[in-house]
Amino acid sequence: MGHRALVAYRRPDRLYDLRYSHWGGEGLSLADEITAATPLADGVIEGSLLADSITRDRILQDFLDPCVHEALYLVAPADDYAVDAYRVCWLEWGDGRDDGRGAIVAARADDGAGAGTEGERIETWFRATKTALADIIEMGALSRRAAQAYLEARVCEDQDGILYTYGESVDEDSSYTPTPDRWLEEERRERNEGTDGTGEPDE
Repeated sequence: MGHRALVAYRRPDRLYDLRYSHWGGEGLSLADEITAATPLADGVIEGSLLADSITRDRILQDFLDPCVHEALYLVAPADDYAVDAYRVCWLEWGDGRDDGRGAIVAARADDGAGAGTEGERIETWFRATKTALADIIEMGALSRRAAQAYLEARVCEDQDGILYTYGESVDEDSSYTPTPDRWLEEERRERNEGTDGTGEPDE
């Protein structure tokens, strides 16, 4: 099956040339293997280009399928091949309308740990959070849409994740927000009870 990853090399014009690695997603190992001497990590990254001269948004929306890929690497050859490694998170459960909804989370090693260790921490956190939400959905306490909205909020607020929708045109408005569930509207109405309809308490 492999551990699929995409590797994007930044050009002088700040666009990217994109390549594929079948095993590069495992442990975010490529973060340490891509160097000026081994820009393709000794053959772990394929030499042929998937695309050239594309933006990061196009990488996310046209190439980085969150159901397929486990990692994304952004490489800066002009900066001695510095590598930013990202874990890919799939934000759906398989039967929603947004099967391509995903996020990338940077594996920052600020505490001295390597990208692989940080990648494992992100993966463990994400799997635990998503599994708990799946149980809550199964018990009927939350709908799938409400759980997705909560999961997206946690990924952004707790992990500084970047949300995206795979397969969405970069020319379209990408500010997607899951539709609020009915129970959220009911909660708002309850908060407004006893008001004059303007949101201000009755005098």
